[in-house]
Amino acid sequence: MTYQVALTLFILATTIVLFVSEKLRVDVVAIVVMIALPWFGLITPAETFSGLSSNAVISVMAVMILGYGVDKSGIMNHLSKPILLIAGKSQNRLIAVIGGAVGILSAFIQNIGATALFLPAVLRISNQAKISPSKLLMPIGFSAILGGTLTLFGSSPLIILNDLLAKSGAQPFGIFDVTPIGVALLGAGILYFLLLGKFVLPRSESRLTVDDQASLIDYYSISDEHHIGKVPANSGIIGKKLDSIQLWNTYKLHLLILKESDDILYVPWRHTAFSQGQILVLCGPAEGFLQFAEDYQILKLDPEKEQLTEELKRFGYAEVIIPPYSSLKGHSLKEISFRKKFGVEPVQLHNDQGAIYSDFSDEKFGAGDILIIHGLWEKIWEIKNSKALIPISRLQDTIQHRKKPLLALFCFLGSIMLALSGFQLSHCLFTGAAAMILLGVLNIEEAYKAIDWRTVFLLGGLIPMGIAMNKSGAAQYSAELIFSLIREAHPIIIMLSISILTTIFTLFMSNVAATVLLVPLAAFMGKMANISPEALGLLVAVTASNSFLLPTHQVNAFLMGPGGYQNRDYLKGGGIMTLLFILISVSLIYFFYV
Repeated sequence: MTYQVALTLFILATTIVLFVSEKLRVDVVAIVVMIALPWFGLITPAETFSGLSSNAVISVMAVMILGYGVDKSGIMNHLSKPILLIAGKSQNRLIAVIGGAVGILSAFIQNIGATALFLPAVLRISNQAKISPSKLLMPIGFSAILGGTLTLFGSSPLIILNDLLAKSGAQPFGIFDVTPIGVALLGAGILYFLLLGKFVLPRSESRLTVDDQASLIDYYSISDEHHIGKVPANSGIIGKKLDSIQLWNTYKLHLLILKESDDILYVPWRHTAFSQGQILVLCGPAEGFLQFAEDYQILKLDPEKEQLTEELKRFGYAEVIIPPYSSLKGHSLKEISFRKKFGVEPVQLHNDQGAIYSDFSDEKFGAGDILIIHGLWEKIWEIKNSKALIPISRLQDTIQHRKKPLLALFCFLGSIMLALSGFQLSHCLFTGAAAMILLGVLNIEEAYKAIDWRTVFLLGGLIPMGIAMNKSGAAQYSAELIFSLIREAHPIIIMLSISILTTIFTLFMSNVAATVLLVPLAAFMGKMANISPEALGLLVAVTASNSFLLPTHQVNAFLMGPGGYQNRDYLKGGGIMTLLFILISVSLIYFFYV
């Protein structure tokens, strides 16, 4: 073992430990690794940032923009309605039809986006059919993950595969070369739940799904009474700030509107100060408002006389969920100035500890937490488009929030057709993304927001690690070491070993990281065992989606709250799926590519 090999393996081991321990965010770890490698002389300064300009990273960015544009255009909602009608109310039929639709959609957009699109409708159907969401959401989530193996840009590991193989001198794959494997995996996943669902899915009680304002208010025991008051000259509230009077904890009230002269402030920030003459519009129980008015000498006004009745119709409640990629994850209301940033009032929080009805402004948000918010429908639609929160209750369609669905579909399909014509994938996909901006499907600011920059820097930061593994000889050394243990084994045993190793890696770290680290290793093992390096690289990239045993995949984490799942539910439901995934992917790649 040379000094460079030892140093590269040490950095690799440190990277894996940091990923698994989650002491630092994965993108931060990748950036640190990217910067450190040239200082140790393992790669050149030019190679340091080569990952950020790679075909893989540009393709990932373009796919994110295209997916966002398609979602915003509303075209998928039009397509999902007939799918839901076909699905009916039978549990098995719902799993088969919606699972298939979500899987196919995941072949072209991010699987978390495909899942989020169908989630509200599935919850409504589960309520109408009196089927517990826990019986539907896990199969649909698994279908979304499996659908990512249908095309070469269905998941980040497959997008970066060709770039990694090129560094090993292997031949690239076409967009649909992986499709037969993906079809078999998706079909097996759906069939698995149809045959064994009653044995492996949890038997939790059905959760009422809120389909309209009335059911939401009833289910969460929320008061929908509105009260209007005026701050007189003798009021004790003058000079005080909103967060100092404890409106919610003391009176169970939420301040929706603060009107001063002709200026209207919706859902004021907690540091907003009160002054004489202000008109206050509050929501909550009548007894709470009467006590508040008595304590602070607030004058009660008639909504009709104040001409605020129509204004109040613009407000509503929404049930939203925090996705794994949300900017809220790991932060509290106070830390992000929630009211100031989003312009809505947080009412209740439901997390893995249960329901929190008191002040939760210091509570850290986690993926899958459910939040009840109240505010202007325009603001709630803005939140949906920001991707910070995903509504799972029906939103009132009071504004024009959908834009140019046919143009969005044209741009999306056009980019795929260009890629099929033989042009570079990143160039084709980014052409489609640019066309969406130029045609007004979305603006440039929305395009920037659509990109998950953590994923970009995770990819861009780890690709240099792959370069260092190849240049230093660490990949070859590791491959020889592993191969020495299975030298006489049949190719299928070697492939099973690689598939199992990838599955373990992807359960405890990013599937992108697992792919970047293991594809060079698998390619060298292929050369030594006289097995196609392309086949083993493809096996790694496909198996990087084999993430069903734990809710570590963002789709699984996203569905834990709405489905009421625990870790043990994924161990039970995902165990057999994990084995099926390994057996099918290894068998098909062996017969088709080895």
